Amino acid sequence: MSEQDQVDPKGLIRESFRIDGIDMSQCRSIFLDWALSLPGGIDNRDAMQRLLAKYEDGQPDHPMVIVLREGLAEVVKPRRRGGWRSRDR
Repeated sequence: MSEQDQVDPKGLIRESFRIDGIDMSQCRSIFLDWALSLPGGIDNRDAMQRLLAKYEDGQPDHPMVIVLREGLAEVVKPRRRGGWRSRDR
């Protein structure tokens, strides 16, 4: 499996760039499906950076490029939000 296949195993991102007239909402839906289909052990932030490196130069204003950029900006490490460990002692 090539490096590109590892970060886009179903080819969802690749295909989104081939769809004429695709809009932001469609790209967000495809992005969500892509994110859920990433194999374990693949860092989603790294995967987004690789995809941007591949597609951004050729189509910088494509809605999927914008969605990928937004994804990079919003990726944060999840924090524990409750339970006994978060309470003051």
